[in-house]
Amino acid sequence: MVQISTDQSRFNNDWYKPGGNAILRLFWYVVNHLLIKSAIPGSAWRVFLLKLYGAEMGSGIVIKPGVSIKYPWRLKIGEHSWIGEKVWIDNLGNVEIGKHCCISQGALLLCGNHDYSRSAFDLKVGNIRLEDGVWIGAKSVVCPGVTCLTHAVLSVGSVATKDLESYSIYAGVPAAKVRERKISG
Repeated sequence: MVQISTDQSRFNNDWYKPGGNAILRLFWYVVNHLLIKSAIPGSAWRVFLLKLYGAEMGSGIVIKPGVSIKYPWRLKIGEHSWIGEKVWIDNLGNVEIGKHCCISQGALLLCGNHDYSRSAFDLKVGNIRLEDGVWIGAKSVVCPGVTCLTHAVLSVGSVATKDLESYSIYAGVPAAKVRERKISG
């Protein structure tokens, strides 16, 4: 079998359009780095800035310090959802977070990756959708193209490479279903 090497000099992602114009993106990078990611407490002003840059945001959203968001115009967050410290929303694609979701500290929502089977190491992009009541545990990763159905849980340090069923708890790398989620009143 002939083995072909990667050739990253051939990498070209000119096809990818992040949205917004170059000036908007430049200003957002500065705002994100200096303000959104800062240790300054408070959520309301973070929500305001995200809305100003095109994010769709519900009421009662909590966004902790240290959060990084690639493109707010590709982000939608439902009411009463929480985004924990140092969460990274790397939304090269669209990210939709439902109502009453919790994204715990250090989690990564990753919409982009590379095609390791292609010699040019081509960029691949997929949207992420978290339905209502989803909980993404601390230091967990949600990969491109994944949908977490209503009230699914991704345990601490796990990696979701495939869709998660509703009212189910997943753990591991890659994440596998370990049990049903039961919620009491």
